[in-house]
Amino acid sequence: MSARESILKNITANKPQLVELPAIDLNDVIQYNDLVQQYKTVLQSIGGGTVELQELSSLQEEFATKKANGDFVVNRIEALGEVSDSLNTLTATDLAAVDTAYINGNIAVAENGAIWLYESNMGNRLLPFICQHLVIVIEKKNIVPTMHHAYNQLETAKEGFGVFLAGPSKTADIEQSLVIGAHGARSLIVHIVG
Repeated sequence: MSARESILKNITANKPQLVELPAIDLNDVIQYNDLVQQYKTVLQSIGGGTVELQELSSLQEEFATKKANGDFVVNRIEALGEVSDSLNTLTATDLAAVDTAYINGNIAVAENGAIWLYESNMGNRLLPFICQHLVIVIEKKNIVPTMHHAYNQLETAKEGFGVFLAGPSKTADIEQSLVIGAHGARSLIVHIVG
């Protein structure tokens, strides 16, 4: 028996027993009086920004202006106009030139500022991480208090990939200085509609 086979046999023989997930009473977890205000406060504290809208007309104008100015913008939101569909054929080098990406969010979490994005919203898994500026649209009704609430709403088997994303890219490991945009988008603006 080879060393590889021996290691795999030992791993298979030593699997831990399955443990049931704990039942969490959502009435016992933290609640917020104003979910939108809590979300805005937390997102701002981690480097992001928010805009509250009743409809998407101002965002449509912003998108049209950027496109008219020749910026490389990618739109994944039907309500804004022409949707960029052929993103899977683009390489990382192609996508690195994206100035602004517009994406729909599914669930926003007030406790930590995160937003759940399904792969189908992105068009390409790299898009929210490689663009210079990220704009996410979320409906006000889809803001939940905690990650417990968010996980209760997620359809984990719906798609092959999804991600919770919170704020722009940042790191503080270089001489203890905060650097925004070091490993991904330099800015994140969340438009809360409704």
